[in-house]
Amino acid sequence: MGRMAFFSSSLPSIVSFFLCFSQFFFFFLCCTITLAFPVRQQEHHPHHIAATHDYRVALTKSILFFEGQRSGNLPPNQRLKWRKDSGLSDGAEMHVDLVGGYYDAGDNVKFGFPMAFTATMLSWSVIEFGGMMKTELQHARESIRWATDYLLKATNYPNTIYVQVGDANRDHACWERPEDMDTPRTVLKIDESNPGSDVAAETAAALAAASIVFRRVDPIYSRVLRKRAIQVFAFADKYRGPYSNGLKTFVCPFYCSYSGYQDELLWGAAWLHKATTNPAYLTYIQTNGQTLGADESDNTFGWDNKHVGARILLSKAFLVQNLRSLHDYKGHADNFICSLIPGASFSQTQYTPGGLLFKMDDSNMQYVTSTSFLLLTYAKYLTFSSKSVTCGGATVTPHTLRAIAKRQIDYLLGDNPMKMSYMVGYGSRYPERIHHRGSSLPSVSEHPQRIPCSAGFAALSSSAPNPNVLVGAIVGGPDAQDHFPDERSDYAHSEPATYINAPLVGALAYLAHSAGQL
Repeated sequence: MGRMAFFSSSLPSIVSFFLCFSQFFFFFLCCTITLAFPVRQQEHHPHHIAATHDYRVALTKSILFFEGQRSGNLPPNQRLKWRKDSGLSDGAEMHVDLVGGYYDAGDNVKFGFPMAFTATMLSWSVIEFGGMMKTELQHARESIRWATDYLLKATNYPNTIYVQVGDANRDHACWERPEDMDTPRTVLKIDESNPGSDVAAETAAALAAASIVFRRVDPIYSRVLRKRAIQVFAFADKYRGPYSNGLKTFVCPFYCSYSGYQDELLWGAAWLHKATTNPAYLTYIQTNGQTLGADESDNTFGWDNKHVGARILLSKAFLVQNLRSLHDYKGHADNFICSLIPGASFSQTQYTPGGLLFKMDDSNMQYVTSTSFLLLTYAKYLTFSSKSVTCGGATVTPHTLRAIAKRQIDYLLGDNPMKMSYMVGYGSRYPERIHHRGSSLPSVSEHPQRIPCSAGFAALSSSAPNPNVLVGAIVGGPDAQDHFPDERSDYAHSEPATYINAPLVGALAYLAHSAGQL
């Protein structure tokens, strides 16, 4: 609801930069931005950290959250019992089966663009840190498969992708449980006549990444995912254009493709290069990388803009697999890292007085979790190759990147001026009035009678805590001054979303393992 991706207005002013820098100077000294010593002298294996939080519990809850976002027929092992079946006729309008998948946030619409990104980031979390997850690994795989099963349905017809179920404007005119919804389940699609390279390439990335997750545990499913990813990417590349051109009245301002589709083509190709042995994808990246924005200075990574993620992912081919032809992607990734560090010559990042990375006021926590994941992932690649990052003459070690990421996650979990966790159900104090229809209304078990469209708005305006705890949900977070009112109507700060949690899963797995909790 209102999750627009404009971020250019979030660039810090000179004043806010220096305020931020003064508060962070001591912290980053402690994080050792080294000037003289080789990074290999700074790194020790394993990478033990001080356990300031129960990261293992937070990991468990961050994955459990996805069960609260499920649409369709819920399985017998559903753990959030207050949720029931919903959206069982989705797709009927177009005579296709689109039952399943995830509601993106606090409403009852299934947006394919952020759902695919969620699946990609959950898969990347498992690819990099799944070996640390232990008993949570199976739950993480289940959360991925709930999305990819749906994406396979949505891509079942050649050169066609069903990219949305539900009319967001009509849906937002009601406040009702997903089990009760009677708003139109409008089905939107892209095809040759109305292309959508952005959502198509992101869908290809999700399917390709998930194929790696299931390669050993379910090779047949993995092959199905990989084959479909190849087909979907070919469609995305051949029929070019942003999906919000043809579907603007339905997808904007909710999930407009503000950054264009070039970033998704690079991102999708990077994942297919990783998921397949076909050298054509490497050739594609080498030939088209620059025109697709490989070296652009956009340093925000989220459901709309994938450039930074593609740079980090492709840097692995150079740093870990020693693929020399992708050497430039380390430089591109390094530029992103330098943009995060106060005092570095290329720093462009604003932080709140309490230390939270701040990109934009609307759902800022998505950038905190995605950036933290990238920091930990890039630190892993750098450590493997005994490399570091140079920022204006300072050598930034993998240890520094991990410290920055840990500081962000610790803020999220409660080390902040509000002294509260921004994960629902974690810690002694957390958001109780989240902007979420199913969580804020009585459950079907407690109130079997249908709650009509407009009747639910009494819950939206109520100051009472939500009756159903959406365990593990990460809300949009505090404002630029670290304030958080915990008001249900304040969707910019109080609404959770699947793509906020997805990268956090990998970050929490790393922190729990490094703290000796897993």
